[in-house]
Amino acid sequence: MATSDSKNFEPDVAEYIEEAFERCGLEVRTGYDLKTANRSLNLMLAEWANRGLNQWTITQKTVALVKDDGEYNIDSTNATAPIDVLDAFVRETIGSDITDLPLTKLSRAEYSHIATKNSTGKPSQIFVNKQITPTITLWPVPDKSDTYTVYMNVLTRMDDADAATNTLDMPFRFYPCLAAGLAYYLSMKRAPEKTMFLKQIYDEEFIRALSTDQERASFYVSPNFRGYNTA
Repeated sequence: MATSDSKNFEPDVAEYIEEAFERCGLEVRTGYDLKTANRSLNLMLAEWANRGLNQWTITQKTVALVKDDGEYNIDSTNATAPIDVLDAFVRETIGSDITDLPLTKLSRAEYSHIATKNSTGKPSQIFVNKQITPTITLWPVPDKSDTYTVYMNVLTRMDDADAATNTLDMPFRFYPCLAAGLAYYLSMKRAPEKTMFLKQIYDEEFIRALSTDQERASFYVSPNFRGYNTA
């Protein structure tokens, strides 16, 4: 028996909606069925941004710093719809010499308590202001132009599910999770007797998918002997 030798299975929005309706024991019959399911799908994608890190939505952004200017947009065009800055560093370039310095993230309160916000120097700390259009504020304020560049790993918004023929912006390992989640969302409106059952399946699928999306970096632990008496 020969295998298909293909790896291009990618359901579109309409197919996800059909699958979700079938899991609810229903059929898509009207244009409003498509409209209400599409709305639920986009709301669920917003929920995914709150649940945890979706690694495929992380993109690197850079901002060239200007002397005496401490506040910048994360994305000047807002094309990627940034949500949050996960980590950042500032790169200082002098001739052929390049030096990178990690930036420490400040909370809103910590930044507010800085007494000398106009101090200048090489930035070492960053405050992410999570407004509708997020911005970053650096401290100290840059003391040079054309020397410092901030590099950021930015969590961005997923593409919306607009047309029924659209495909979704995600890796294939999240397909089962999306189908299960949409069925759960639809059940709250169309099949409430199945909501708890479908929610359990959705939660299990999300945990499995998220576990494959986590970084698997090496982790080291060393004991602290400072308080150990050998006598």
